[in-house]
Amino acid sequence: MSVVIRPPVIADVEAVAQVHVETWRETYRGLMPDELLDSPDMMGKRRRMWSSLITPENHPDHVSAIADQDGAIVGIALSGPSEAEDRPGDRQLFVLYAYAAVHGWGIGQQLLDAVVSRSERTSLWVADPNPRAQAFYRRNGFDFDGAVETDEYDGVRELRMVREPAEAL
Repeated sequence: MSVVIRPPVIADVEAVAQVHVETWRETYRGLMPDELLDSPDMMGKRRRMWSSLITPENHPDHVSAIADQDGAIVGIALSGPSEAEDRPGDRQLFVLYAYAAVHGWGIGQQLLDAVVSRSERTSLWVADPNPRAQAFYRRNGFDFDGAVETDEYDGVRELRMVREPAEAL
């Protein structure tokens, strides 16, 4: 089976939203309240989010990518300018999810590389606990910077990780 990493197009919105909802459920079941994960309006929220993000004129400073496996989307990623006041100029990784069935295939790495350059200072928030994701980000040069927050929307404790730009050779 071949996997192609590519930018999403507007025709992908429904499938991208579905991947976002389903991978959230896979990743956060037991960390987030079930009523949030199973909320009937979750698909509509994700559909609206991705419809806006995939339209380049709406968010020209965001970069998104999808993993397309023989016509089926199996992973998604999104980065943009940091939302943290103490990280001006940073890139922030907002979304990086792939179905559990394709973990270990290198799809997460390809998606990360597609939306974040090693030449950019990059930050992200990772759920705690989420040892698999934390180990993945550490392998990619991210380290915890000590910032901790609890998301008001979902109640998940998150740790910030930061990667400094790679030195120019």
